[in-house]
Amino acid sequence: MDIAIIVEGKNDRSRLRRVLKGEVPIYCTFGTPGTDRLEKLRREVGDKQPYLFTDNDSSGKRIRGMLRDAFPDAEHIHTRRGYHGVEKTPEDYLIEQLEKAGLEAYIVYPPQDPAPWKKEDFT
Repeated sequence: MDIAIIVEGKNDRSRLRRVLKGEVPIYCTFGTPGTDRLEKLRREVGDKQPYLFTDNDSSGKRIRGMLRDAFPDAEHIHTRRGYHGVEKTPEDYLIEQLEKAGLEAYIVYPPQDPAPWKKEDFT
């Protein structure tokens, strides 16, 4: 894997795990990260391309700013205002944001529901 995703908490990680391939590493800041946590994240991410997926609230913006300093080349993804964090964001919106970031190759798309009827049923 050549990417790593950093989120705020374990519930965010669980939510993203549902729409990303299992081999994509997802790391948590566990809230506002201190110096030690930022250093540990830097070691864990290593030379992978980091993606920061944070909430679109004041806490998420503050954490995003701290992560921006630690990972200046990171791509930024965040939820829409009105969703109560990544963990409460609908899967289809998460997928849309991941696609906008160019991560289609890593997305696990939900199976398409087959139509309950066919055109031939009515001819």
